[in-house]
Formats: sequence, structure tokens, C-alpha cells
Amino acid sequence: MRKLQVAIAAAGLVLGVIAYQILRDDLHQSVIRSLPAVAIGWSAIASGLIAWRRRPANRLGPLMVAYGLAVLIRPWQYSGEALMFTIGYALGQLNVALFGHTALAYPTGRVTDRLELWLVRAGYVFAVLIPFATLLVYDGGGLRYVPPGPGSVLLVRADHELALDLEQTFVIVVYGILAACFVALVVRKLVLATPRLRRILAPLLLAAVLAALRALTEFAFTFISPVPEFLDNLYWWQVAGQILLPIALLAGLLRARLARAHIADLLVELDSTPPDGIRDALARHLGDASLELVFWLPERGAYVDGNGVTVELPLPGAGRSVTAIAHDGEPVAAILHDPSLDEEPELVRSAGTAARFALENARLHAEVRAQLVQVQESRRRIVAAGDEQRRRIERDIHDGAQQRLVALALELRATQRRLGARVDPDVERVLSGAVEELQVAVSELRELARGLHPAILSEEGLAGALESLAARTPLEVTVAAAPPERLPPEIEAAAYFVACEALANAVKHADASRVTISAVHADDSLRVEVADDGRGGANSAGSGLRGLADRLEAHGGRLTVASPAGGGTRVVGELPCAS
Repeated sequence: MRKLQVAIAAAGLVLGVIAYQILRDDLHQSVIRSLPAVAIGWSAIASGLIAWRRRPANRLGPLMVAYGLAVLIRPWQYSGEALMFTIGYALGQLNVALFGHTALAYPTGRVTDRLELWLVRAGYVFAVLIPFATLLVYDGGGLRYVPPGPGSVLLVRADHELALDLEQTFVIVVYGILAACFVALVVRKLVLATPRLRRILAPLLLAAVLAALRALTEFAFTFISPVPEFLDNLYWWQVAGQILLPIALLAGLLRARLARAHIADLLVELDSTPPDGIRDALARHLGDASLELVFWLPERGAYVDGNGVTVELPLPGAGRSVTAIAHDGEPVAAILHDPSLDEEPELVRSAGTAARFALENARLHAEVRAQLVQVQESRRRIVAAGDEQRRRIERDIHDGAQQRLVALALELRATQRRLGARVDPDVERVLSGAVEELQVAVSELRELARGLHPAILSEEGLAGALESLAARTPLEVTVAAAPPERLPPEIEAAAYFVACEALANAVKHADASRVTISAVHADDSLRVEVADDGRGGANSAGSGLRGLADRLEAHGGRLTVASPAGGGTRVVGELPCAS
């Protein structure tokens, strides 16, 4: 392979010298006009050989070399030798097809899009067939781009008008239709690309501009006479762009190698980077702002994110790619990244290997967070189970013992009415006492059931339950605000018991005369506030308030108590509650 590349480099030098001599001697161009064509070819060949050597598996290097050779062969069509003219006209037009193929194949070296494949194939077909057909009828009488000279060695039947028509057809099809399609496909490619890939494909904007300028100048020279003077300036812009394009493509192709050269910098950065910053460091190094890190937890048999939440790896074709990071055959983490990085697997692996120790440390943090998530979920389940048990006991009391006692009291009342005045006074006294005791028992059971879980909370929601609670409290209680909509049952229960405990403390310990309750649902949270005008000094570490804090924290909320001596008490519960 090395010998082949050396031979191509030597051939490029020779072809460049020959092209320069033909442009100077046969076409009588000035040095300033002759050198650019050679510079374009040498730029493409040099860039292509470097890319070929550095990325031998990528076809972009050979494509750039072929494009450069075609550019240097094209001046042969101005030669006074018939064979050189024929070769130059037959092969030189391929530079147009190779230009489009190279641009559309960047950066992978392959064209996979169906529309782009059709355009590349059409370019080669027209770049070969039309010049070949022209050579079959060209007798040397001169064309729009070729001065009179030797005829084609492939001449079959001279037809000068047909040769001119074929040349014009080539301009219309290649520099008109196909060039317009090329520009449209480049724009489409850039629009559909991900942000990272769009940055990589930036040189294609230069290719699109060059194609548009080339089409404009070719059409002008073919169909406009005299040619406008400003087109001469476009010619020099076009030359500059054609020299720079292979260099830009090479730079983009080798960016992964340049990035790998800074692995040591990444190691130094990660040495002082906390676990939460590893993702950002890798994202900067790989140039992918959408990058995600997930960590493998063996005991769970799953990947989790930095917060310990289980993550499913994306499936192939989902628009995201996965690179696994392992140590001694055991998975450590995985990098979820832009699919454009699939063309640079060594870059991702190098960065992942450099970050392996930091990733193992971050995995420990993720494991701790995962355990915290499990504890949080366990607390939430315990509270939910307790609430459900409260509701069940409340229903059992209401539908069982309470109903039986009420029925027994009614039966005794009915017995009293049936006996009337005939009943012995002692029996009447016993019956009346029993009925009163039953009524007291029913009231106590009703209060007990309401304390476990008020039925009105399930039936009418938090607003109705707070109004009922205020009505039963032997203080002046004002419900200043309550959410009219129903909220999740566990959230309503937690908020209700905050109000219950705060009111109970106000009645028993605060010596308060007025209490205000406010429950506001906004910004995906529920805020319950109970404020009294009592003597303050409440102990927030007491068992009642501590139990409330545990209940709220189990739902991801928090409880705060402000109770300065002599300044009343304010109990505030905050609960996450999406609309």
C-alpha cells in the first residue's frame, strides 16, 4: 500500500507539471491562470494521501486522490496531441462526478442515502457517456471550451454541430440539473443532521457554494456573450474554494485523531472532577452535548443514571448509540452518544478508557443513590400501605361495630316505647342509661374512625375534609384556601394529617384563640400552612410533628415549623404534586 501511495504522489507531481506546460504552451494562458488548476489537483492529492494513510479503512482518501488526478488530467484536452486530447477530454470530465461523490461521502467515505446514491451514479454516467459520445463525432474543429486542434482518436463520423450540441447538453445536465440537486441534497443533509454531526459536516457548505459558483460560471460561458466582467472574480473565489475544500475535508476526517492526542488532558481534568462532572468532561472532549452516562449495577442487573434511576439502553435504530466501558470483562458503565461518533469508535473507547477509574468511582456514587431511591420508594410504600390500612379499619368500624351499636340503641329505644308506662322505673333507668352509653360509644367510634381516615376525605377531597375539620374544632378556624380539584389520595391524606396534627397542638398546647388553614396547589406542588395565635414554643422534634415530617419526606416533601415564644406557631408542609 505504501508503494502504491508513493507511486500516486509521483504521478501527481508529473501530471501537474504536464498540465502546467499544456496550459502555458498549448492554451497560451498566463502563469497566474495556469497555476491554480495545478494547485487544485495537488491540494486534493496531498490531502487524499494523508487521509488514506491515516484512515486506510475510510474511502474518502482514495476518492480525494482520484478527484485530484482527474483535475490534473483535464488540461490535456487543450493539448496539440490527438491522443492526449482524447484522454484529457474522456477522463477529465470525471472530476465533476468525483467532486460530488467525495463531498457526499464525507466523513464516512460511503454514500448510504438513497437519493445521494442516485445522484452520484447519475454524475458518473453523464460524466462518462456524454464526453465519449462527443469524441465519436469530434473532428477537431473546436468546441466552446476547447480551441481548434487535433481531432479525437475515437472519431467515427465527423459531425461538428452534434459535438457542440452534446457539449451543451453536458453543461445543462451536469452543471444545471445535477448541480442543483447536489446543492439541495447538501442542504437536506445538514438540516436532518444532529447538532454534533452538523458541525462535522460544515465543510459541505463550502462544497455546495463551490458547486453553485461552478454552475453559474459554466452557464455564463456557455449561454451568455459577452461574459460579464464580475464572473472573473467568481472564478478566483471558486479556485480558492477548490484548493481549500480537500484541506477542510482532511481536517474534519482527522479530528478524531487530534482529539485522541488530548487524552492526557482528559486524564488530568478527570483527576480533579467530581462524579457529577464526569459526563460534562466527556461531552466536551467528544464534542457531543447530548452525551449521557449510565452505570452498571451488578446486584440489580441493570443500568442506572447518576441519580440511581434504572435506564433502558436504546435499541439499534433509535437515534442513539451505545459504547460499553468494561474492566476485566465486567461492565462498568455505558456511554449513550450521537450516532456520528460510531464512525470514530476509537475516540469514544479512548475517552472511556481514560475515564474508567473515574467512572468506577461515579458508579459507586450511583449505587448509593440507587439505594437511596429504593429506601425512598420503600418509605413511600410503607406510608401508602399504612394509609390503606387506616382506610380499611375506618370502613370496618363504620360498616361493622358502629352500625351494630346504632342498631342496638335503636332496638332499646323501640323496647322503651313498647313498654310505655308499664315498665318498672328501675328497668326504665337501666334502658335509658344503656341507650346513652351506646350513643357515647358510637360517638367515640365515629371520632376514632375519623382520626384513622375520615370518610369525607375519600368522598369530597381535601377541601371538604378541611372544612369538616374546621367545623369540629373547638376554636375559631378559618380555611383561607383549598384546592377545588382532586389530588392523588396519598397527597390528600398527607396534607390532611398535617392540618389535623397542627390543629390538635393548637387546641391542647398553644392556648390559641384563632387558627388559619391554607392549602394551595401551584407549580406542581401542594403547600399546606396552619398558623395559630398561641403562645408558640412548639417542639418540632416531638413525636407528632416528627411523624408528620417522616410522612411528608416519604412523598418527597418536607415539613417546617416556626414557633417563636409568644409569637404563635406556623406549620408548613410542602408536597410535590404534579397537575
